[in-house]
Amino acid sequence: MRREAFVALTLSFLATPALARPACTPPLKPMLHVELYFGLAIKGRAAVTRREWDGFVGRELTPRFPGLTVLDARGAWRDGARDVREHSKVVVIVTEESAATRAAIAATTAAYMQRFHQQSVGIVTQPVCAAF
Repeated sequence: MRREAFVALTLSFLATPALARPACTPPLKPMLHVELYFGLAIKGRAAVTRREWDGFVGRELTPRFPGLTVLDARGAWRDGARDVREHSKVVVIVTEESAATRAAIAATTAAYMQRFHQQSVGIVTQPVCAAF
């Protein structure tokens, strides 16, 4: 039930337009900064392997986003009274803010949760000025 509630909440959040677009000075233009937090621990089996992660990036992330950066991280969160620590991946994406981008974020996180039996994927977005 928690997974379904998370997916519904994520989809409703991602379906709403950005709160405020910054005033950008050229060559910068308004874009969306996205951070996705992927835990690598899987209950009942070994953690997501490098090969599995690389396959996920190749199948799910790079086809949906024009550019991204993957960072190794060490995450921590609380599951009731239990503190959980795990190796993680943080994916940083700076891209146009659009309905297609929001749909790509939702599809990517749903695919990860299903493939690796995760309860959630952390999502942080904010409007920024950027140029590439």
